[in-house]
Amino acid sequence: MLGAVAGDIIGSVYEANPIKRKDFTLFAPGSGFTDDTVLTVAVADCLLHGKRYVPTFHDYFFRHRGAGFGASFFHWAAYRNTEPYDSWGNGSAMRVSPVGWAADSVEDVLHHAAASAAVTHNHPEGIKGAQATALAVFMARQGNSKEAIREAVTQACGYDLQRDLEEIRETYTFDVSCQGSVPEALLCFLAAEDYEDAVRNAVSLGGDADTMACIAGAVAEAFYGGVPAAIAEPALAALTDDLRVVAEAFMQEYCRLP
Repeated sequence: MLGAVAGDIIGSVYEANPIKRKDFTLFAPGSGFTDDTVLTVAVADCLLHGKRYVPTFHDYFFRHRGAGFGASFFHWAAYRNTEPYDSWGNGSAMRVSPVGWAADSVEDVLHHAAASAAVTHNHPEGIKGAQATALAVFMARQGNSKEAIREAVTQACGYDLQRDLEEIRETYTFDVSCQGSVPEALLCFLAAEDYEDAVRNAVSLGGDADTMACIAGAVAEAFYGGVPAAIAEPALAALTDDLRVVAEAFMQEYCRLP
């Protein structure tokens, strides 16, 4: 989960200023958490305390309404709507990583990932993006190989995870759809050498940098056994107290912190 938060913060300054290289500054001036982190912590809060997604998402929105929420979610939350809006956007995938930590089986992770998505992103692609991300996190924390993760996500969600990352980078552009960003974010993890490399891969595609780094970072944390202290510490320090308390409680419960 912290891997998702750190990826979001690192990528935050590059969403509006896309880059196509990996030698960028981590935690550049102006970086900070966005709606990706806010809703990731909200999902963690629901799993940790048995809360319902809709009112919890509403509450987190009003506490952090300046965090850069997308227009559809902003309208949904601002009016405390309770019906989903058929979104296929990657918002369902950016917030789902806690499910991958809390689930007990593949069936469990797919069910709960769909439940976390469907309250807003009930389009089949929105559901699929959340399931793919949560499944990758789940399998990574279970100690599966990258090839096993690639095969499982491909079989469950139909994504093409055999493409070359360097070729994708050449032509990739900003895309907020699940189908146009989640497979690429997962490929950034699959091609990485470590946690930091996964995040750098995601930002360097020049797309929806904070969300893609959030997704790639979530899986990389689970696969590599945590987030390096030099990245974890400033990421936690960047959170507000209310977000940090929930994040730390969730990690203590589910992420095997010492």
